[in-house]
Amino acid sequence: MRDSLSVHLLISGLIFTAFLFALVDIITRDEAQVKHLPKVAWVLLVVFIPLIGTVLWFALGRVYEQRHRENVSFGDPRRWDRGEPRQDPLPHYRDTRSTEEQLADLEREIEADRRRNRGLESGSTTEA
Repeated sequence: MRDSLSVHLLISGLIFTAFLFALVDIITRDEAQVKHLPKVAWVLLVVFIPLIGTVLWFALGRVYEQRHRENVSFGDPRRWDRGEPRQDPLPHYRDTRSTEEQLADLEREIEADRRRNRGLESGSTTEA
């Protein structure tokens, strides 16, 4: 008897959870994402016939997003080629310098920092 009670409570809890999820889903959806009946009719159907209304809502009433995944691969989703143009992460900044020019600029910056640091060190020793 105790086992049947727990089974009934489990089934009732699952139906109630699905019922609540269906109601929230219906209410929060845009009217364009609802099929076959108006939203008010779906709410009434789910409230008055919870099990059948919930099943019908998820089977017939809701619009599911179509995901196109022709070229699906495992791993990092950024590697999936969907045929879409890739967006530059920093569209406002494009460095047109060659690698050699970039390295030369970095070396100049490092040398300038070294000179500045030497100047600060020599200036602090003369002040003391």
